[in-house]
Amino acid sequence: MDNISLHQFLTVYVWFGLSTILFLFALIARFYERLSGQRTYYRLFTIPALAFTGATIRLASLDQVTNDMVGDGFLAIGGVSLAVLCLHVYRLMTSGR
Repeated sequence: MDNISLHQFLTVYVWFGLSTILFLFALIARFYERLSGQRTYYRLFTIPALAFTGATIRLASLDQVTNDMVGDGFLAIGGVSLAVLCLHVYRLMTSGR
């Protein structure tokens, strides 16, 4: 197994774990929205999921491991949107304390 195929395997393997965690975050936000009546925008958790999916497909399909602007852009969009959504749900759940 050469380095590129190992990279492809690990990229897809990590994507499955990340997708599971994103699904759990969305379920927690949905549960809290139903429980408290406050808007958590749990449906927007599909944005980081789609961005990370695009990055996984792009990075796994290339013959290079780094220096891809499109893949890095997908990762940045996914990371920033996930951070904003998690911070929003955190502030709602802790009432801004």
